[in-house]
Amino acid sequence: MKVVIDTCVILDVLQKREPFFMEATEIFFAVATKKCEGIITAKAITDIHYLFKREIRDEKSVRFVLQVLFSVFKIVDTLSVDCYLATLSEIADYEDAVMVETAKRMGFDGIITRNLKDYRLSPIKIFSPEEFLTLLNEHNRTD
Repeated sequence: MKVVIDTCVILDVLQKREPFFMEATEIFFAVATKKCEGIITAKAITDIHYLFKREIRDEKSVRFVLQVLFSVFKIVDTLSVDCYLATLSEIADYEDAVMVETAKRMGFDGIITRNLKDYRLSPIKIFSPEEFLTLLNEHNRTD
Protein backbone atom coordinates (compact mmCIF):
# COMPACT_ATOMS: atom_id res chain seq x y z
CA MET A 1 0.00 0.00 0.00
CA LYS A 2 1.32 3.44 -1.00
CA VAL A 3 0.16 6.30 1.21
CA VAL A 4 1.00 9.96 1.56
CA ILE A 5 1.74 10.93 5.15
CA ASP A 6 0.34 14.34 6.05
CA THR A 7 2.58 16.91 7.71
CA CYS A 8 0.67 16.70 10.99
CA VAL A 9 1.53 13.00 11.39
CA ILE A 10 5.22 13.63 10.71
CA LEU A 11 5.25 16.47 13.25
CA ASP A 12 3.47 14.26 15.80
CA VAL A 13 6.65 12.17 15.88
CA LEU A 14 9.19 14.97 15.61
CA GLN A 15 7.52 17.07 18.29
CA LYS A 16 6.42 14.08 20.40
CA ARG A 17 2.88 15.43 20.43
CA GLU A 18 0.55 13.59 22.76
CA PRO A 19 -1.78 11.78 22.46
CA PHE A 20 -0.77 11.21 18.83
CA PHE A 21 2.90 10.27 19.23
CA MET A 22 2.57 6.48 19.58
CA GLU A 23 0.35 5.93 16.54
CA ALA A 24 2.47 8.23 14.39
CA THR A 25 5.58 6.36 15.53
CA GLU A 26 3.94 3.06 14.55
CA ILE A 27 3.37 4.48 11.06
CA PHE A 28 7.06 5.49 10.83
CA PHE A 29 8.02 1.97 11.91
CA ALA A 30 5.69 0.38 9.34
CA VAL A 31 7.31 2.45 6.59
CA ALA A 32 10.84 1.76 7.83
CA THR A 33 10.17 -2.00 7.91
CA LYS A 34 8.58 -1.95 4.44
CA LYS A 35 5.10 -2.95 5.59
CA CYS A 36 3.84 -0.05 3.47
CA GLU A 37 5.30 2.64 1.27
CA GLY A 38 5.18 6.01 2.98
CA ILE A 39 5.38 9.12 0.87
CA ILE A 40 5.95 12.75 1.81
CA THR A 41 5.52 15.52 -0.74
CA ALA A 42 8.43 17.84 -1.38
CA LYS A 43 6.13 20.72 -0.48
CA ALA A 44 5.48 19.09 2.90
CA ILE A 45 9.24 18.80 3.50
CA THR A 46 9.57 22.59 3.35
CA ASP A 47 6.65 22.96 5.78
CA ILE A 48 8.20 20.41 8.14
CA HIS A 49 11.51 22.27 8.01
CA TYR A 50 9.85 25.59 8.80
CA LEU A 51 7.66 24.31 11.64
CA PHE A 52 10.29 22.10 13.28
CA LYS A 53 13.00 24.78 13.08
CA ARG A 54 10.63 27.26 14.65
CA GLU A 55 10.32 24.89 17.59
CA ILE A 56 13.93 23.76 18.14
CA ARG A 57 15.82 26.72 16.59
CA ASP A 58 18.75 24.60 15.42
CA GLU A 59 19.25 24.50 11.65
CA LYS A 60 21.86 21.72 11.77
CA SER A 61 19.59 19.44 13.79
CA VAL A 62 16.60 20.16 11.58
CA ARG A 63 18.58 19.33 8.45
CA PHE A 64 19.73 16.08 10.03
CA VAL A 65 16.09 15.18 10.75
CA LEU A 66 15.20 15.96 7.13
CA GLN A 67 17.97 13.63 5.99
CA VAL A 68 16.48 10.88 8.16
CA LEU A 69 13.06 11.52 6.61
CA PHE A 70 14.62 11.23 3.15
CA SER A 71 16.12 7.87 4.12
CA VAL A 72 12.83 6.44 5.45
CA PHE A 73 10.16 7.96 3.22
CA LYS A 74 9.84 8.36 -0.52
CA ILE A 75 9.73 12.08 -1.33
CA VAL A 76 7.67 13.03 -4.39
CA ASP A 77 7.50 16.30 -6.23
CA THR A 78 4.42 18.47 -6.35
CA LEU A 79 4.02 19.75 -9.89
CA SER A 80 2.49 22.94 -11.20
CA VAL A 81 -0.41 20.88 -12.58
CA ASP A 82 -1.17 19.66 -9.02
CA CYS A 83 -1.23 23.27 -7.82
CA TYR A 84 -3.47 24.32 -10.70
CA LEU A 85 -5.92 21.44 -10.27
CA ALA A 86 -6.11 22.24 -6.56
CA THR A 87 -7.55 25.65 -7.48
CA LEU A 88 -10.46 23.78 -9.09
CA SER A 89 -10.94 21.39 -6.17
CA GLU A 90 -13.96 21.35 -3.89
CA ILE A 91 -11.56 20.89 -0.97
CA ALA A 92 -11.60 24.23 0.83
CA ASP A 93 -8.07 24.12 2.23
CA TYR A 94 -5.75 24.78 -0.71
CA GLU A 95 -2.70 23.01 0.78
CA ASP A 96 -4.79 19.90 1.42
CA ALA A 97 -6.16 20.09 -2.13
CA VAL A 98 -2.60 20.23 -3.49
CA MET A 99 -1.69 17.11 -1.52
CA VAL A 100 -4.76 15.30 -2.86
CA GLU A 101 -3.93 16.28 -6.44
CA THR A 102 -0.34 15.08 -6.01
CA ALA A 103 -1.54 11.77 -4.53
CA LYS A 104 -4.09 11.33 -7.35
CA ARG A 105 -1.53 12.00 -10.07
CA MET A 106 0.92 9.56 -8.55
CA GLY A 107 -1.73 6.83 -8.14
CA PHE A 108 -1.35 6.47 -4.38
CA ASP A 109 -3.82 4.49 -2.28
CA GLY A 110 -4.60 7.27 0.15
CA ILE A 111 -3.49 9.92 2.61
CA ILE A 112 -2.92 9.45 6.35
CA THR A 113 -3.96 12.51 8.35
CA ARG A 114 -5.59 13.54 11.60
CA ASN A 115 -7.31 16.36 9.70
CA LEU A 116 -10.21 14.27 8.38
CA LYS A 117 -12.68 17.14 8.26
CA ASP A 118 -10.75 19.16 5.67
CA TYR A 119 -10.34 16.11 3.43
CA ARG A 120 -13.97 14.96 3.49
CA LEU A 121 -14.46 15.88 -0.20
CA SER A 122 -11.32 14.04 -1.31
CA PRO A 123 -11.76 11.70 -4.27
CA ILE A 124 -9.09 9.39 -2.83
CA LYS A 125 -9.19 7.46 0.43
CA ILE A 126 -8.34 9.35 3.60
CA PHE A 127 -7.20 7.40 6.65
CA SER A 128 -6.85 8.49 10.24
CA PRO A 129 -3.65 7.10 11.77
CA GLU A 130 -5.75 4.64 13.84
CA GLU A 131 -7.75 3.51 10.83
CA PHE A 132 -4.63 3.02 8.73
CA LEU A 133 -2.83 1.00 11.42
CA THR A 134 -5.88 -1.25 11.87
CA LEU A 135 -6.09 -1.82 8.11
CA LEU A 136 -2.35 -2.46 7.85
CA ASN A 137 -2.42 -4.94 10.75
CA GLU A 138 -5.37 -6.80 9.18
CA HIS A 139 -3.59 -6.87 5.82
CA ASN A 140 -0.35 -8.19 7.35
CA ARG A 141 -2.25 -10.93 9.24
CA THR A 142 -3.71 -12.26 6.00
CA ASP A 143 -0.34 -12.39 4.20
